[in-house]
Amino acid sequence: MIEKINFCDSLTSYNRRKTRVVNVGNVPIGGNNPIRVQSMTTVDTMDTMGSVEQTLRMVNTGCEIVRITAPSIKEAENLRKIKGELRRRGCDVPLVADIHFTPNAAELAATIVEKVRINPGNYADKKRFEEIEYTDDTYQSELDRIRERFIPLVNICKEHGTAMRIGTNHGSLSDRIMSRYGDTPLGMVESALEFIRICEDQGFFDIVISMKSSNPQVMVQAYRLLVQKLNEENLQPYPLHLGVTEAGEAEDGRIKSSVGIGTLLEDGLGDTVRVSLTEEPEHEAPVAQLLVDKVAERDSQFSFEPADFSDYKPFDYQKRTSDEIVNIGGENVPRVIADLSGYSVVKMKDLNAIGHYYLPELDKWAMNDIGADYIYTGQSPVSFMLPNGLREILDYETWIANKNNDNKYPLLTVNQLFNVDKINSKLNFVHVELNELNKELLDQLKFKNNIVLIGKSDHPHGYIQFRNTFMKLMNNQIQVPLIIQQNYKELQGDNLTVNAATDIGGLLIDGFGDGVLLENPQGEFVRSKSLNQLAFGILQAARTRITKTEYISCPSCGRTLFDLQETTAMIRKRTDHLKGVKIGIMGCIVNGPGEMADADYGYVGSGKGKITLYKGKEVMKRGVPFERALDELIDLIREDGKWIEPKEEELSTL
Repeated sequence: MIEKINFCDSLTSYNRRKTRVVNVGNVPIGGNNPIRVQSMTTVDTMDTMGSVEQTLRMVNTGCEIVRITAPSIKEAENLRKIKGELRRRGCDVPLVADIHFTPNAAELAATIVEKVRINPGNYADKKRFEEIEYTDDTYQSELDRIRERFIPLVNICKEHGTAMRIGTNHGSLSDRIMSRYGDTPLGMVESALEFIRICEDQGFFDIVISMKSSNPQVMVQAYRLLVQKLNEENLQPYPLHLGVTEAGEAEDGRIKSSVGIGTLLEDGLGDTVRVSLTEEPEHEAPVAQLLVDKVAERDSQFSFEPADFSDYKPFDYQKRTSDEIVNIGGENVPRVIADLSGYSVVKMKDLNAIGHYYLPELDKWAMNDIGADYIYTGQSPVSFMLPNGLREILDYETWIANKNNDNKYPLLTVNQLFNVDKINSKLNFVHVELNELNKELLDQLKFKNNIVLIGKSDHPHGYIQFRNTFMKLMNNQIQVPLIIQQNYKELQGDNLTVNAATDIGGLLIDGFGDGVLLENPQGEFVRSKSLNQLAFGILQAARTRITKTEYISCPSCGRTLFDLQETTAMIRKRTDHLKGVKIGIMGCIVNGPGEMADADYGYVGSGKGKITLYKGKEVMKRGVPFERALDELIDLIREDGKWIEPKEEELSTL
């Protein structure tokens, strides 16, 4: 019996959440309309022609709604010129004014553009990173003050037919919300609900909601909880705007966005999407469209027996309990298995692709931060001694015939598991199609203490089948570790990244999965390297295995005070060897301190040529000249004992 989960229609089939329709100009969001793709300009809003040209480029790459920052009255007023020039050129794309701190700018913008976005954490509330004790009376008086300040904007939106996005950011919750709910998904949800309740009291329902965070785990939990709370309070089923804040650049940014956005889309949540990359904004819409396309043709039917989801925990991370078999399962981090079975002969240099390097001058092996834990070689065992810490998986027939079985383990079929005489006493891998996990097999697995399953789904909606399988194991009190295997042999580039990060990342966020195996039947070095990087990137984005420095960097916008792409690359070059350190790189003081709240250190533009450096949420140095800022950031890291010198050996250039 499946317990009703109050954030989506079904956990065992795809059903898009039914929402009310909100019109943003000529683009309706929600209902049965397509999931919309949008993005945000990065040039100064006062640069009218620059904003227009960039908007046109964004529209040409698939952007259906364009957001422009309006931090003050003058920028809000200039939206009129931008809109006029766009319309003169025949472009009718709806415009959204992005507002922080300035209600008067929002009120003006609402008379000009099709939608305004406000952040409940700083629209009419206070954010000073202070701990304040609120009584029920003082808390209510603050709510009354917010209501008084917010209602004029609501009335203007009603009068002009302007839509509104109430967009909570994890890093910019007000001191008042923090005092009562903490830095939590519940705090994010309550921050938005306060404003939504005011809107409904005023009879205004043209609302889109977002719950953004640079941490995909927090983001997914907050959106799910938001939908549940809307249902519990009988509030309107408002459309959802999905996005991960400050996702970053290149593959890491695409992975993090896909883990967060893709997971929610698979749940049937989301009506408009913005992928936030530290790149030119016209690069964002195509990535967002890949995510949307992935679920656009979903079949709502399923072909597997549904599990009981009574113990499912969608609002907080809880790793599934599994047995520890050698170094898999239990409290171990998820393991990465590199598929080298496509190589006819595996050579020492082939291991470079998966993070293990032989240094002939020193006659030793070295490993970087993304060294695979296991290699699957199938029927072609390696002929040399493996690096310390790397283990090999062989097809059973090859394993049994191999004389040297140190650090080599068999991969069996289900039939072989119950019919062969000899298996490894410590660790055996069993390949299983998820639909093979019937009751008979589950019952037999209960008595095995040296088995790790490698599961594969041939279902077109494999994410849902994997989630159902993990719950089935929990229903039957089976703690055998399960590795997630996926094959994307036809996919390349962003398409590969988006699909893998969605399918695997969503499971990891829910605490499911003891490892990852991305198939590589081609046996190509470049493919091996990219798949290995992708696997570790997904684990990092899901916060289940941190192996490298993480950069929380915003996309440029009209408020940015330095070249974000160039600066991010500069900081990455000096710091990307710092395993597990999170560095926030923010273009301006408006969003920076709040939205990088998940970072260990912050590098924030605070004036022309000036940088403010943070440790967590605390300002450490103000007004540092740009030329010295990176060195002083490194000094802060060094003072905390977290700095290590980069290795000056051949390994760093491989």
